[in-house]
Amino acid sequence: MDVMSATIICIGIMLGFAFLGLGIGIGMMAGRVAEAVGRNPETKADVVHSVMTILIVTTIFLLFLFSFVFFLLFFNPLFV
Repeated sequence: MDVMSATIICIGIMLGFAFLGLGIGIGMMAGRVAEAVGRNPETKADVVHSVMTILIVTTIFLLFLFSFVFFLLFFNPLFV
């Protein structure tokens, strides 16, 4: 197995785990938000604002992951 195929396999595993964790985390957070808004409806704007902030930070980290993946694909320091 050469370095490029091992890199592509690792990239697939990284992206798979990232999206799996992201899906589970967002699903759990959405359930907690629905529960919080159901208990106290007048705080809906504050809760939604907090959730949007968390989702924006999560998206930024996901973009960092994509930039790292493209760095590994096109500028791999191990590939000779």
